[in-house]
Amino acid sequence: MLDTPVPDFALPATSGTSFRLADQAGRIVVIYFYPKDSTPGCTTEGQNFRDLHAQFSAAGAVVLGVSRDSLKAHENFKAKQSFPFELGSDADEAVCNLFGVIKQKMMYGKQCRGIERSTFVIDRNGVLRREWRGVKVAGHAQEVLDFVKTL
Repeated sequence: MLDTPVPDFALPATSGTSFRLADQAGRIVVIYFYPKDSTPGCTTEGQNFRDLHAQFSAAGAVVLGVSRDSLKAHENFKAKQSFPFELGSDADEAVCNLFGVIKQKMMYGKQCRGIERSTFVIDRNGVLRREWRGVKVAGHAQEVLDFVKTL
């Protein structure tokens, strides 16, 4: 998938919006997939993207967080954390499957299906330029920003 155009997709998102990839033409798109709203790692990751958001915007990038949570859960999470970017709800896993982020994981000693923390950068022409899978939160948002600045 790397260095190939990403097929158009649309997701219902926070603030009563719909996020559509085709609408982002000419902008760099950072999509980060995370397992669940309001959990420790996901909260920290979102806060890191929030704290660097002005720099992402200055670099011509739009940031979108995606999980399988409902829009209602997303709205609460976004408001509580003051995220300046939208969160997309992928309840049917269509976009998760497009990017291949659904994995078998261990949670509290049990096997379960869930989102593997992953981030993707799509350039101004809609081409996938970088992906991170199995992301460790510490320092990740800064690493993504550093890459975006090279585009």
